[in-house]
Amino acid sequence: MTAAMTQVSVPTAMNKLVDKSAKKIVKAVKAIGAIISGPIPLPTHKRIYTVNRSTFVNKKAREQFQLSDYKRLIDIYSSTAKTVDALMKLELPSGVEVEIKV
Repeated sequence: MTAAMTQVSVPTAMNKLVDKSAKKIVKAVKAIGAIISGPIPLPTHKRIYTVNRSTFVNKKAREQFQLSDYKRLIDIYSSTAKTVDALMKLELPSGVEVEIKV
């Protein structure tokens, strides 16, 4: 049994999806018996776009739009091939990406 540390990063644009996905991952990993740390909330990455309201006149009239990216980090200690297989088989909602670093 090889002991290694695995980091799981869960980024998405919706805050509730990130929390639900992190809970599913934690539940699946705890069922196998691995030791985990997290989910740790990472800073929110905000992208703000400013657009003119009209195309030709009223240069001072502008609108701002914001896109936020939320991310959670889960550290899995003493992970084995069984834990990685469980993470791969886990069904998560669309819009959620899981990045696994071994």
